[in-house]
Amino acid sequence: MSSPTAVPVAVCQFAPGPSRTENRERIAEQVAEAAARGARLVVFPEYSSYFVHPMDETLAENAEDLDGEFVGALTAMAAEYAVVIVAGLVEKATEGTRVRNTVVAVRGDGVRAVYRKQHLYDAFGQTESDWVEPGALGEAAVFELGGLRFGLMTCYDLRFPEVARTLIDADADALVVPAEWVRGPLKEHHWTTLLAARAIESTAYVIAADHPAPIGVGHSQIVDPQGVVLAGVGEVEGIAVATVERGAIERVRAGNPSLRMRRYTVVPR
Repeated sequence: MSSPTAVPVAVCQFAPGPSRTENRERIAEQVAEAAARGARLVVFPEYSSYFVHPMDETLAENAEDLDGEFVGALTAMAAEYAVVIVAGLVEKATEGTRVRNTVVAVRGDGVRAVYRKQHLYDAFGQTESDWVEPGALGEAAVFELGGLRFGLMTCYDLRFPEVARTLIDADADALVVPAEWVRGPLKEHHWTTLLAARAIESTAYVIAADHPAPIGVGHSQIVDPQGVVLAGVGEVEGIAVATVERGAIERVRAGNPSLRMRRYTVVPR
């Protein structure tokens, strides 16, 4: 018998900047609004703690530890509103000149999952690796909420279906994608197409939060297991809310058992 499990989720599109204090204040405002709209999972973009474009040495100057004030503030918000918050932060790295591009999932009692971006954005004239060290390959970053499993990946990872497959192999029901999808020719088309593709091939939900224009393409979305957009935001700041349901996943996978029919696995190199 299908489970009635359902979790309302929100994607919060906002433009992080060089003020860590202002970023935390804006996040707090959007968490409050999302919770008031019924969300139990609230997802923010990549680089929510600190962001400058183009990137420079201030990233390292504003990097934090996982027990720093940014994660501490998220934990307090999660406790106040009884939600789980996913957000990207600039984390201190082992090197002095580079940082980690990290995503955390935080509940009121602390961090539930940590993911460090594996595929850095060295494309379309950008060189993220000048400032960021890649995350180590290893166990999938997943967490549970309301009987569903959510897996973490980040922005440029979206172009590598193997990342999504590792999360699905860890029994993820939904892929959570904080991003800063930089604008450019056809970039909005790439973003929306890849979100749908990852959902369709995984027969899973995709929950993606981006930066708004003028730097990001915006269009944060919640996509169902058939690639249909359930809720989304345009190019400006905003919040979209939809419900992730186990029943929908089960119905899609019953009709399209592509995961069971796979003949290949993912092997890191």
